[in-house]
Amino acid sequence: MRTVVVTNPPRADAASVDTLARYGVATVHEAMGRTGCLGPSIRPVHLGSRVGGTAVTVLSWPGDNLMIHVAVEQCRPGDMLVVTTTSPSTDGMFGELFATALQHRGVRGLVINAGVRDVAELHAMGFPVWSAAVSAQGTVKATPGSVNVPVTIGGQVVRPGDVILADDDGVLCVPRGRVPDAIAASKAREEKEAATREAFRRGELGLDRYGLRARLPGMGIEYVEYAEYVEYADHAESGA
Repeated sequence: MRTVVVTNPPRADAASVDTLARYGVATVHEAMGRTGCLGPSIRPVHLGSRVGGTAVTVLSWPGDNLMIHVAVEQCRPGDMLVVTTTSPSTDGMFGELFATALQHRGVRGLVINAGVRDVAELHAMGFPVWSAAVSAQGTVKATPGSVNVPVTIGGQVVRPGDVILADDDGVLCVPRGRVPDAIAASKAREEKEAATREAFRRGELGLDRYGLRARLPGMGIEYVEYAEYVEYADHAESGA
């Protein structure tokens, strides 16, 4: 593994990031064809945050947070720090002091495929974190890694400057080059969902709105009266 710190990578447009963040992870994920999700193992440490930012990526050795210290210097306002390790780790690699340094630099949050600690302090200071674990286990600062190189979390490649969206539903990566298409598709999906929501409020059923009713017979699904069903069940139990 080449140990490098890549400086000044191109970042997605800040206004576009904010636009995508307003739609939320689930809407953008669906709009993008259900791609980009970092998986269910990366969860919010506290509920209630919805943020978007541009990725500053960190590849660290397990149990070693040296490269997070290195990465802080590379962060700009509007960034999200994205950390993973070369092999699985649940050690508490990040806590209140790191969050204090990142808040000073305008970083919007952390996504880490490892552990965090100082959970109460992180909540009190309003620094949102999505992690694979919470652990008091500390780390060392001894082994070189890389900053602003492509990393993989949950089978999803995250490149520096990509858009990271995170809320109570999880974390999503939108490749920098796909941002305009993602915005257009998310807007269309939001409008479609608004129309569907209104239809459901009027009493329309999903069976009819989504055209599912006509498909049921072909799936072998039958509608039967209760008495007929009970009679059939009784015969089946008696072996008649």
